[in-house]
Amino acid sequence: MAVNDASHHIISELLAQRTGQQLTEGRRWRVSSALSGLFRECGIENVDQLACLLERPGEHGLATRVVEALLNNETYFFRDNAYFSVLANQVLPDLARKRAASKRLSIWSAGCSTGQEALSLAMIFAEQPARWNGWTIEILGTDVSNKAIETARNGLYTQFEIQRGISVAQMLNFFAETNGHWQAVDRIRAMTRFQQHNILDYPPSPGRFDLVLCRNVLLYFDPQTRSAAFDRLAGGTARDGWLMLGAGETVVGQTERFKPAEFGSSLYEPVHELPARAPMSSLRVAAS
Repeated sequence: MAVNDASHHIISELLAQRTGQQLTEGRRWRVSSALSGLFRECGIENVDQLACLLERPGEHGLATRVVEALLNNETYFFRDNAYFSVLANQVLPDLARKRAASKRLSIWSAGCSTGQEALSLAMIFAEQPARWNGWTIEILGTDVSNKAIETARNGLYTQFEIQRGISVAQMLNFFAETNGHWQAVDRIRAMTRFQQHNILDYPPSPGRFDLVLCRNVLLYFDPQTRSAAFDRLAGGTARDGWLMLGAGETVVGQTERFKPAEFGSSLYEPVHELPARAPMSSLRVAAS
């Protein structure tokens, strides 16, 4: 179903204000299908009617539901497995040496969606008990979607979701079957916590995170918003920490807050000699 330009503008502005994401022409085709469930709930038939509803006063709740429906929460366990191999064999051993005295690691999964990335990291630690004995491992997953965060907190996945990316042995070792679903066991859930957070807000714990993963999130931002996001990520990364981006993302030509690492594609190190940037509060409208 075609979406006229006026309706498209209203929807795209809403998404940009709440999340920073751009509803580009390449994503326009999926708007109607993404919102079809909301159409049924509201008793309407198309995006044009939805745009009219959004223009009425007091429709904050509806606006939130529209944004939630438009967000791309596609993820799965050990997504792009080669990246997790780099983490397990290069990044985490490096951090183990750097943090040998404190035996504490803090990791931020920014744009964590429904939690599979954070739980995949927890499984890596659980599969190396000798190396990480006595360590405190903290993995924070954040996402702008409240619905996704609720799923991540529950750690409960369907049969289809649980078999995407993990072996049968991992499934049986780290998940328990319950009422036709699979729930992450306590020993890996104990390493993780989840909270709703917009990447354009100040980082949850400034300068604390030894490793930050922000994969396949910045693709949806325009250059100015992407630069602001890099500022926020840099603000959350420890001076000797690491940033990992997705395959289609890079800091090169995008920001001066990070530089490519010497090993591993999509790995970056923070640059600290730059002056502090001005607040970016004008870039977005806070969502509650």
